[in-house]
Amino acid sequence: MKGRIWTVPNQITFLRLGFLPVFLILISYEEYRWALLVLVVAGLSDGIDGLLARKLNQRSALGAYLDPIADKLLLSSSFIILAFKKQLAWWLTILVLSRDVLILIVAVVILLISGYQPFPPSIYGKLTTGCQILLVFAVVLAAAYPTLHLVLLIRILIYAVTIFSVVSGFHYSFSTTRRLSSSTPS
Repeated sequence: MKGRIWTVPNQITFLRLGFLPVFLILISYEEYRWALLVLVVAGLSDGIDGLLARKLNQRSALGAYLDPIADKLLLSSSFIILAFKKQLAWWLTILVLSRDVLILIVAVVILLISGYQPFPPSIYGKLTTGCQILLVFAVVLAAAYPTLHLVLLIRILIYAVTIFSVVSGFHYSFSTTRRLSSSTPS
C-alpha cells in the first residue's frame, strides 16, 4: 500500500462521506424515499471503491483507514437519526454505539501499549455489521414504503443486531485481552 491520496477508490470514499449529511437531512425531514436512494448509492459506492482498489491496484494507507471510518460514520449516524425519528429504539442505538466505543477504546489501548498492530474484524464483527446494514436498510425501506409490512423482518434484525453486538463486543474484549497479555513480557 502506497501513500497515495487521490486514488479513484479514495475519491469514491470521500463522495460517500459527502452522502452522509444528505442522508441525515433527508431522514430528518422524513423524505424516506430519497434517503433510501442515497443509502443504496452509498452502499453501491462502498462496493465499487473496494473493487476498484483491488482491480486498479490503487490500495492506499488512507483508503485502509478511511473506508471503514466512512462505513462506521454512516451506520452510527443512521442509528442515531433513526432513533430520533422514532424508527429505532434508543436502547438498541445505545447498545450499538456502546459496542463501537468499546472497540475504539480497545484499539487505542492496543496502539498505546504495543504500537500499531492490525486489528482485523472477527466473524462476529462482520455479522454484526452486516445485520446493522440490513436493519438500517429495512427500517428506511419500511418508512419509505409502509405498505410493505416489514415489521417481522425488522424485529428479527433487531434481535440479530442485539445478539451479535453483545457477542462481538465480548469477543473483541476477550481476544484483545488475550492478545495483549501474550505480547507483554512477564
